[in-house]
Amino acid sequence: MEQEERKDFEVSFIEMDENSKEFDYMKVIRAVESMPFNVGKNLLIDFLQGNLKNESVKRNSLNKKPLFGFLQLYSRKEVEEIVENLLSNNLLEYQQLPENRFIKVIAVTEKGKRELANPSHYKKKLSNRFIINETEITEEDKTLFQAFDFFLKPYNDEQKKAVISTKNKILCVAGAGSGKTTVLTKRIEFLTKFRSINPSKILAITFTRKARSEMIARLSKSPYCEGVRIETFNSFCEKILKEHNDLIYEKDVKVISYSQKVKLFNVALRENNINANDALSGYFSFAQRAGRTSEELLLMLMNDCCSILELYKSNNKNINTLLEEAKILDAKNSNNLRMVYRICKYMDLSMKKLGLRDYTDQLIHCINFFKQNPKLVPVFEHVLVDEYQDVNSAQIELIDLLNPANLFCVGDPRQSIFGWRGSQIKYILNFEEKHPDCEIITLSTNYRSSKQIVELINSAMESARLPELKHFNELSAEIKLIGFESEDDEVNFVVNKIKEMDISKNEIFVLARTNRIISELADRMKLNGIKHIVRTEEHHVDIEAAKDEVTLATVHSIKGLEADTVFVVGCNGLSFPCKTSEHPVMELTKIYDYDKEEEERRLFYVAISRAKNRLYLTYSGKPTRFVTDKMINLLKSENPKSKPLVKNIDVPLTRIQNFKSSEVNLMANLKEWRAQLAREYNLPAYIIMHDKTIMEIIENNPSTIEELRKVKGIGPAKLEKYGNDILRILNG
Repeated sequence: MEQEERKDFEVSFIEMDENSKEFDYMKVIRAVESMPFNVGKNLLIDFLQGNLKNESVKRNSLNKKPLFGFLQLYSRKEVEEIVENLLSNNLLEYQQLPENRFIKVIAVTEKGKRELANPSHYKKKLSNRFIINETEITEEDKTLFQAFDFFLKPYNDEQKKAVISTKNKILCVAGAGSGKTTVLTKRIEFLTKFRSINPSKILAITFTRKARSEMIARLSKSPYCEGVRIETFNSFCEKILKEHNDLIYEKDVKVISYSQKVKLFNVALRENNINANDALSGYFSFAQRAGRTSEELLLMLMNDCCSILELYKSNNKNINTLLEEAKILDAKNSNNLRMVYRICKYMDLSMKKLGLRDYTDQLIHCINFFKQNPKLVPVFEHVLVDEYQDVNSAQIELIDLLNPANLFCVGDPRQSIFGWRGSQIKYILNFEEKHPDCEIITLSTNYRSSKQIVELINSAMESARLPELKHFNELSAEIKLIGFESEDDEVNFVVNKIKEMDISKNEIFVLARTNRIISELADRMKLNGIKHIVRTEEHHVDIEAAKDEVTLATVHSIKGLEADTVFVVGCNGLSFPCKTSEHPVMELTKIYDYDKEEEERRLFYVAISRAKNRLYLTYSGKPTRFVTDKMINLLKSENPKSKPLVKNIDVPLTRIQNFKSSEVNLMANLKEWRAQLAREYNLPAYIIMHDKTIMEIIENNPSTIEELRKVKGIGPAKLEKYGNDILRILNG
């Protein structure tokens, strides 16, 4: 039977490249499914590599299984990466054994089972191959460059070609720091000044208000560009909807504010008889609730609901279909999904009644209006799109409806980092397929970063199959990878290093993958009197630091910006790729496939490519696997300093012997609490809290936050995150 299974499996992959790692994933899923019992990660890797030295392999006759050793030609590190990729993309998952919840085993998810039945995830990935050579500069190009030397003199040949190309459809693939905004605005100036294009017939679209403001500021210097439309996708749609409000709506409709959204969410809870405390305890895990107030958790739940609603609307999918997915979830999360559906449904209907629209509605309503009234679609001869790698299906549909004679798109596949909110990298990867007669121009010279940093970011994205970036800046850079015993030590290093620096504070970025780390950094900087601003994807994206302020930011919120010195904090396997898994409800509602692992790698690339001259990658635990061997060599050349990691801290037996039975019980309760957090965060227990700190807590027996603050080993970050939980345990 197993032989037949193997034969059928292999036949189904005749058309696929069996030697490609992209398809090895299918066999790994099949291998996990075929195991006679639950296996852990190490045993799975030994099985895949054909390791007969593993006693469990021989004892259980796993070596007789059809797929035993099929990855024997790969290194252990490579096999581990394949497994981790599958875990990141929710095709495999960790499960706790019922008989021993401290042991994690690997199992196939429902998504993984669907993938086995109908392979699509990596098939889509393989269809999005973007292999491109460096831009060809012809003799004709050089002649034109010479003719417009007075206009193009400061720019390199690639930039010149992008500015003056006469092709109707152009994709400009612009690497980090290669001057894409300069090229886009210079092209607009060229069109108006030398090709006599009416400025009102030119539309430039970007994503953020900041990018829009920057374009407007640059073009305002040219009298030829007065009248050019510079918009974000949302500002463009909003103007169309306001102009034609009477044709679209029965009453005035306005954009919903954040406060209105919060109010609607609270009403949705009340009208659906959803108890807030019950909702939070059911929806969020213990670790997610730790250190957060009820208000913070409610806002997180609201953001999840709004994200789901907007994803469904932007992909033209009815929210009612959400309930159809409940059957493949466990009972608890099935109830969570039904709750989310009720909230989403109520908020959607209420917005329509109250005459409110969100950002997704702006796009969808504008698209529908254009479809119904094609004669009212504004006519543009030239449409230029910035950050094209971030477009979603609705934005593509809008561009198609505008149907410009000339389309110029600028983007970088290496910086596609918003798949989680609806963007689809396939649109930039398949641009040539959609526009066969297009011209693809690469901007490959990085003007931002020093030589060593450019070499580092090239190594980080070797898999992208794009031309390597060339460096312009020959100055030496300081790049270091620094390991620490704990996250507290890591944060202390960053704070102390910033204090030592004699550069303007607004030339310093401190970046992290998660809001949690940013929050801890902000608290520590307050205590040390370091002025700073905080940028996250949800809040304060448009604020800029004053000269004496450090910028703390999530990586998602910092794209497009640069600084002399960049700290990337939390460069471990828990943040890159982020192991803070999405809620099962959120994961389920992904209505298109995207490769989370690769997107996380691109996110890491965005983080390190912000730096001009100094780059510090810090971590506690193990460094992220995104730091490749080649990158480590580059980092070692700068003599990075690593502190040895403390694996375990043994508490002297004499201290425990003096404990009362009640104190022994408290210690057991605190360790159980710590173990639960460690499992949730996928962290070693000592990083949550040392044994010595637990002993200090028991011996000091604090009863208030102020008393707990005095306990040795309890810093501000731990006090904020765990203080209330510890006191609850101490109080029984």
